[in-house]
Amino acid sequence: MLGRINHVALAVPDIAAAAKAYRETLGAVVSAPQVLPEHGVTVVFVGLPNSKVELLEPLGEASPIAAFLAKNPDGGMHHICYEVADILAARDHLVATGARVLGGGEPKIGAHGKPVLFLHPKDFFGTLIELEQV
Repeated sequence: MLGRINHVALAVPDIAAAAKAYRETLGAVVSAPQVLPEHGVTVVFVGLPNSKVELLEPLGEASPIAAFLAKNPDGGMHHICYEVADILAARDHLVATGARVLGGGEPKIGAHGKPVLFLHPKDFFGTLIELEQV
């Protein structure tokens, strides 16, 4: 079911400072900021030869990233995103095996314009998992 790692997401308190550090200190190519109100975040992507790093900043106090940063003020790893060929088939298989799909189980459109779902971290050893259809 799982394909390649699409990205590893890092929550950051200041996306401009984080993007600058990746661009200037690490020499990475960093995308322009993208505001995603339906997810409560602003994101940038750091391009890598084999994947991406997504930097997430909360968009308002109701953002799930705001709650994460309240517990981890310096930021940190928020989730890992895996690609799947068929997000609905993946969801149905996961639900049938007892995994919890967050947000009511219906895919939303993610930052890449593709359907995404999130899986409860307690079902995957403390790691929030995002699935993205390719």
